[in-house]
Amino acid sequence: MGRNTRKRRTPLATKAIAASAALALGGGGLIWANFYASAHEENSANQTKSAGAQIATIQCPDVGQKLTDVPDGARQGVDKELANLDKQISEAYTRLASTRQAQAGDASFVDNAILGPLKSKRVAVIDRIGINIRRVGGQAPGNLEQLASCKGMAAEANTNDGQAGGGQNNDGQNNDGQNNEGGQDQGGQDQGGQDQGQDNGGQGQGGNGGQAGNGPAANDFIKIEDVQPNSRNLPNGLAANGDGGSTGTFTTECGTNENENRNSDNVIVAPGVSNGAQHQHDYVGNQSNNAFASDEDLANAQTTCQNQGDKSSYFWPVLRIQDGSNDIDAGQPGGGQDGNVGKIVEPAEAQLKFVGNRTSDVVAMPKALRIITGDAKSTTNGLNNANTSWSCTGFEDRQVTDKYPLCPEGSSVVRTSNFQSCWDGQNIDSANHRTHVDFVEADGSCSNGFKAIPQLQVRLVYDVQAPQINNGQVQNAFAVDSFPEQLHKAITDHNDFINFFDENLMNKMVQCINDGQDCK
Repeated sequence: MGRNTRKRRTPLATKAIAASAALALGGGGLIWANFYASAHEENSANQTKSAGAQIATIQCPDVGQKLTDVPDGARQGVDKELANLDKQISEAYTRLASTRQAQAGDASFVDNAILGPLKSKRVAVIDRIGINIRRVGGQAPGNLEQLASCKGMAAEANTNDGQAGGGQNNDGQNNDGQNNEGGQDQGGQDQGGQDQGQDNGGQGQGGNGGQAGNGPAANDFIKIEDVQPNSRNLPNGLAANGDGGSTGTFTTECGTNENENRNSDNVIVAPGVSNGAQHQHDYVGNQSNNAFASDEDLANAQTTCQNQGDKSSYFWPVLRIQDGSNDIDAGQPGGGQDGNVGKIVEPAEAQLKFVGNRTSDVVAMPKALRIITGDAKSTTNGLNNANTSWSCTGFEDRQVTDKYPLCPEGSSVVRTSNFQSCWDGQNIDSANHRTHVDFVEADGSCSNGFKAIPQLQVRLVYDVQAPQINNGQVQNAFAVDSFPEQLHKAITDHNDFINFFDENLMNKMVQCINDGQDCK
């Protein structure tokens, strides 16, 4: 490619200095600096470019989802090791995001300096997981070590079946996936590749967009008017209720987290691990939920629910506006240290409603039942566990799953989660936190002998303005918090519930739903 003279570039040394300075910004946040931006171009914190065309993030097999049978005596140790795997991926992503200059000059850099060492670390942790399971008489899956290999993933890789693309292979061996066409200044000479990326709306090596450089990008948004009515394309998260069966409802009013009760723990997935989620959660209902809370702690906690018989914990990742500002967690784990930056927005509404099943009566949920709906790692895991629904008030017959909606003036953003409502009748949790509950089938029925329980439907409304998108750039984007390498994609939205209704109130809920009444 011939020299492109449309924009004059600064010398490489100057860019490296500017990039190093950018990496120090944001209270410890992950800044994926645009090493190729002109020193004379405006670089405001709230103006971001769409996703890069090369290796955008790191995809690793989700070991936790493969562990369907872990003895109770091994779960604490296994959960801590799974959290270590998450931390290793985040650290590798940080290195990926901060070494773009080295990657541009060495096609094997990602394999040799990032993916290879990551595999070695994962092998050690996976081995310890097996030891934890065998120590108490369990049997670890025989192929766990095969899950140690990770690969690079392109920004626009297809994750429909969990097999995301990317230019790197699985074992840290180079397969020429890195594009190494020019892309660097040599004594002020432009050599093709970099200008092409710079001038195509940020589709080169300028980063994944976002205030912290890890999303969202312009192509993560869609006008709600462009979404077809009744076109939601995920099998998970169907409404269980209908005209037949148990037609009643039970609504619990627990506020919108007015008291700002938040942390970056997840007591379901990573009990005993501080910052196990690596992103902030809003909590309503139970006020004692953190990584170290026992069932006894939760049962004896205070609650924000108007009906004090509901001490259940309802929690979800916060929504932020990336407007160049920072919240109080800018330099903290789960906040800026994990690439979650911008101003946290409290929901204007948080509706928590339990409904019945269109084919049958429902039975009571057991105390301490845990349900996770959606997948915080859907960007790299694919859609098997994804459960997202984004819309706008006045347009809720239009639901989009993999993009954030751009709502017209006067309309608010809506997040909806319809939880799993089929229960195995025995367990309050499972080793992978999935197999003890299931979604209803298309006809509303429960399969595999599971029992219908009340379905929790969470509807969150946010009064946020639509971001401005021009020439592949997005200003004042909003996004949910995420693991750093998940790039704040809309598909990673998820929601969590731990049941601590007292017995009398749970029985009232079941009776109301089965009798076709609307109760509070």
